[in-house]
Amino acid sequence: MSFVCGLAGILLFTILAPVAQVVARRAGSPIAPVAILAMAAIVSHAASIALGVMTVEHFRYWNAASVFGFGVMLYVFAFGAVYKSVSLEILLDLAQRPEAAAPLAEIIQRKVPEIFRGRTDILVSGGQVERAGSRFVVTPSGRTTVSRIGALRRTFAIGDTGLYDFAVPFEMAEKTTNS
Repeated sequence: MSFVCGLAGILLFTILAPVAQVVARRAGSPIAPVAILAMAAIVSHAASIALGVMTVEHFRYWNAASVFGFGVMLYVFAFGAVYKSVSLEILLDLAQRPEAAAPLAEIIQRKVPEIFRGRTDILVSGGQVERAGSRFVVTPSGRTTVSRIGALRRTFAIGDTGLYDFAVPFEMAEKTTNS
């Protein structure tokens, strides 16, 4: 029965998470979609555990938590794969065209800047960078985020992604860039 409580938590999460996303988007909330997912997971997990404690005589927390965690992880991976995928954005754009095709140059000139403009808007609204004329400047909050991401990447031995070298501390990368 503990496993059933974990499944109930997954069910609640799969209902609560998209509803919370829609409500936040319509309200113009500055809360990041990932943070909304985290809050939905916490509420769903707490509710499913409370249900288990109140209804199952020999409730096994770890059984319920493992089922819940697995389901939520699947949801979050799927969410991440479709939420900000550049490849998916390009595919959707192509599929919506009458001929379902476009020259590569047009995709690069039109769609890619649009996608990256959206990404920079997220950084600005999240307080990670500020606009300074035609440039972006990292805020103190952004520096903290970079530092934390760098530490996590070093901890988990995640190498250079090709876009950023998080193995190099932020200050050293900044000096190299400004030299």
